[in-house]
Amino acid sequence: MPTVAVDKEDLWRRLGRAYSAEEFDRLLFEFGLELDEDTTEEVEAARKKGLPADRPQLKIEIPANRYDLLCIEGISRALRVFLGLDKSPQYKLVMPEGGEANLINVTIAPETKQIRPYFACAVLRNVKFTQLSYDSFIDLQDKLHQNLCRRRQFVAIGTHDLDTIKPPFRYEARPPKDIKFVPLNKEQAFTAEELMTVYESEKHLARYLHIIRDSPVYPIIYDIHDRVLSMPPIINSEHSKITLNTRNIFIDITATDETKLNIVANIITTMFSEYCAEPFTIEPCKVIYPDGTTRITPDLSYRSTTAHASYVNSCTGLALDAKQVASLLERMTLHASLSPNNPDEVLVQIPPTRPDILHECDVMEDAAIAYGFNNLPDTFPATSTVAQPLAVSKLSDIVRTEWALAGWVEVLPLILCSHEENFAWLNRRDDGTRAVRIANPKTLEFQVVRTSLLQGLLKTIRENRSHALPIKVFEASDVVVKDAARERQARNVRHAAAVWCNRTAGFEVIHGLLDRVMQMLEVPRIAGTDYKAETGYYLKEREGATFFPGRAATIYYRAPPKEKSILPAVKRGVEAVFGATTDREIGVLGILHPTVLENFEIPYPCSAVEFTLEPFKNEMQTV
Repeated sequence: MPTVAVDKEDLWRRLGRAYSAEEFDRLLFEFGLELDEDTTEEVEAARKKGLPADRPQLKIEIPANRYDLLCIEGISRALRVFLGLDKSPQYKLVMPEGGEANLINVTIAPETKQIRPYFACAVLRNVKFTQLSYDSFIDLQDKLHQNLCRRRQFVAIGTHDLDTIKPPFRYEARPPKDIKFVPLNKEQAFTAEELMTVYESEKHLARYLHIIRDSPVYPIIYDIHDRVLSMPPIINSEHSKITLNTRNIFIDITATDETKLNIVANIITTMFSEYCAEPFTIEPCKVIYPDGTTRITPDLSYRSTTAHASYVNSCTGLALDAKQVASLLERMTLHASLSPNNPDEVLVQIPPTRPDILHECDVMEDAAIAYGFNNLPDTFPATSTVAQPLAVSKLSDIVRTEWALAGWVEVLPLILCSHEENFAWLNRRDDGTRAVRIANPKTLEFQVVRTSLLQGLLKTIRENRSHALPIKVFEASDVVVKDAARERQARNVRHAAAVWCNRTAGFEVIHGLLDRVMQMLEVPRIAGTDYKAETGYYLKEREGATFFPGRAATIYYRAPPKEKSILPAVKRGVEAVFGATTDREIGVLGILHPTVLENFEIPYPCSAVEFTLEPFKNEMQTV
């Protein structure tokens, strides 16, 4: 959840009164927000010591989907409507003198499809900034960049003093060596290639360079005199920077995602349109695409939907009529009216500031917030049910309990890991058919979804190797493997695994741990002389690079005859996993190979066991 810092005195001025900390905290809670911090005491303490201090601030936690609350303008506006002090403003587009023919035009070059194909823009006329509103304007851009825009990856915003540039504008994509301009807060002109080097040492901008650095062309915006406005998503031009004296603001927005482009365009323009000479008005622009089609941006049209009082009542336990529901929705900046045809229906107009409203349930939630969650009636459910654990969860609990009672410690490592940890470090080869890869991993530590529990256990031992020996850890959790037969192309498989780490390998210890679990699951061991046994488990020597040669075994399980009574769908699932044979390979145990221990920086010998719980789960699902 993003945290927005607002000037305390400015917010009290906007709300028309001062609140105590308790009163304001209660107001925010009723509205669905949370007061994270009030810096008044810190500021006063600093001032008493003669230290420089900013004005007191209120730091407010905002829901991740409420982009209209990421600035003091949006927060104060929403709270005033919630308190009944104002009506929700009506945002509208105002054409320049001469009508649509005099709109500012922006022509999009075909080359932009290679880098950032979507574009929107708007103009705020006759703006009157103060230092506080100017700072808020810059801060909102940064908040949007970090949240909705995913650090400018999806959307980037540029703001310019319209009086310093001359339309029509051109949005192009050129090779970096062909782009040269004076960037914001610099005195010297640089080529785009040079800027990539210059900004490597600047902490704020270095994080965005990778977005376009490897592209053959960089996006660039020019005016009619070939003066650069900005090179999105990196930097604006010094020539067109906005100041406290700026009166007319041109806003450009470039994107790789059209939906997010429209949301950002609406939020940035509506939030600061209150500073225009005519509040809440925005001058649109015409965007001309390479194929000749045109579009007027931003699109401030209100979306129409319907809500039903009966649905709101069924979810909240209230007994409201449509008129009361409409009144509640008005307090949440929605425009609501009664349907002339259906007494249960409410006609709702969703403003361009509320992209979070997607379904009738979102409208219901707003009605519940306006009514007050603390005021909703407490009722018992109309039906009573008795919970029952899933078979796999019950099995997992049996394993956890027995291994914990045996003195072993349960660990909970992450389900994501690096490709090397999942394969190379365990001396296993990736054939490309098993591991689910992350499409766009943020770090090398999280590249694939684990297909084994061993690497997590070994990493845990590595980080705790200073502890007294022996180290005995286990885990009973899911791994994920590819499965082309499933709709989602993957499936979860419940595994149980344990690792013993000591000055001696302790193969017999890990063997005994397996025997104990099988005993509790009432699975008998099949001896070498009893190969005709109907059910049970047995071990068979195996070779594998993960384990020491001659010190590893495969665990086989022979299902009981009652398998025939398993539901057909379950039986097909079992056969898809283990094949149609009676004896199924369910796991391995053995002494880990020294190279595996070296990869995980473990200086002591280790023994490990890992097996799946899936066949035992299916045995519990008989008819």
